[in-house]
Amino acid sequence: MAGGHTKSIVWLSFLAFFSVLNETIFNVSLPDIATHFRITPSAANWVNTSFILTFAIGTAVYGKLSDLYGSKKLLLLGLWIYGAGSLLGLFFHSWYPGVLAARMIQGAGVSAVPALILVIITRYIDRKHHGKAFGMVGSMVACGEGIAPVIGGVVTEYLHWFMLFLLPMMMLLTIPIFMRIIPDETSVKGKTDVIGASLLSGGIVAFTLFMTAYQWGYLAVCLLFFLAFGLRIRQAEQPFIEPSLLGKRTFIIGVLTGSILLGTVAGYVSMIPYMMKEVHQLPTSLIGIGVLFPGTVSVALFGIVGGALVDKLGKVFTMSAGLSMIGSSFLIVSLFPDRTPWLVSGAVVLTFGGLSLVKTVVSTFVAATLRPEESGSGMGLLNFACFLGEGIGVATVGGLLTKSWLAFPLLPTVTDAAAFHYSNLILINIAVLVLGGIGFLFLIPYRQWWEVRKTM
Repeated sequence: MAGGHTKSIVWLSFLAFFSVLNETIFNVSLPDIATHFRITPSAANWVNTSFILTFAIGTAVYGKLSDLYGSKKLLLLGLWIYGAGSLLGLFFHSWYPGVLAARMIQGAGVSAVPALILVIITRYIDRKHHGKAFGMVGSMVACGEGIAPVIGGVVTEYLHWFMLFLLPMMMLLTIPIFMRIIPDETSVKGKTDVIGASLLSGGIVAFTLFMTAYQWGYLAVCLLFFLAFGLRIRQAEQPFIEPSLLGKRTFIIGVLTGSILLGTVAGYVSMIPYMMKEVHQLPTSLIGIGVLFPGTVSVALFGIVGGALVDKLGKVFTMSAGLSMIGSSFLIVSLFPDRTPWLVSGAVVLTFGGLSLVKTVVSTFVAATLRPEESGSGMGLLNFACFLGEGIGVATVGGLLTKSWLAFPLLPTVTDAAAFHYSNLILINIAVLVLGGIGFLFLIPYRQWWEVRKTM
């Protein structure tokens, strides 16, 4: 693979582009899906939530398995699972449970890509080409995030939303390439904590259902699963999550901060298409191109800026700047949701820009709390938690969109009755954003100051 590094990097970048595309390509079509099946936004949002949950869990599972079975077998398995899910979505697009099942299978399959692509680069591409490989893959990820709302909107508007199952199947074109360029690997003996992964997955699904339907039975089931999981990781020989990581307070605060903030933004973004449809009557294609696309493009730019700010001005300043940008965006849309839709478009740029700064700070901070031997499992747990936060955020907003008690006039600047619900929901997002930022901006600096003082 070293000799053909350029070709290998191109195909890895191609794979990264379409894996990211899958995560957000259905966003703008959710209102159309709700109309098609005559279901509530909370049910329609599960088209995204089901994908993100299995995607998050799969990312952790593939990462654990790669040391035992190698990356080639797992990547090919993931791509075939993804293809099966996509075909299921095409054939059963008129049946809502079939669509959900297809998205869950898609997430379980395509999660192999982010879990293994960095491993493949590290193992099989010459070290002198690592910078080029990571740079190209990162660029294609940013491109996929930016173009997904546009593609989703155009395909939904001019063809049909179920065709979105077909487009990312181009990933399957990479299978013959990777069969040839990745060398065969020998499996090693080891154990996979299937029981632990199953208990954690059950708890996560139950909690997400609770945040959607607000039925206490789901919460009780969730607590039982998590209790059993906590007992399991203390007894298993090779636990799904290392218990030592859960005892690192600064690490846990960083992970929770990332999960809460990314989940809040994901829920907010999933709400935008509904608001644009109901309040401004925008077509689906225009929601993708005019409202969401400018914001997603800003991710790459602010990601570069965020790295420089952390190095020069520190984590607290950069986090404060990111939270201020997201908070300003939320406040603008909450105050003026029924004005011109282009005001929302500009606010979304602030949201995604601030999110880039927040993600940079969280990743940098969490990495700094880990010892070298903990970095793999620790950063994997961070990614896992952030993906889960996004899924739960989307599900929670979908559930709140069905609550009639939120549809009342509160802010004097909002005059359109159709916008009351969205304005008040964004105020809840602001409250969650503040709570999510408190842990980092206040608890972390205080703890670090106190630990330094104890050593004097």
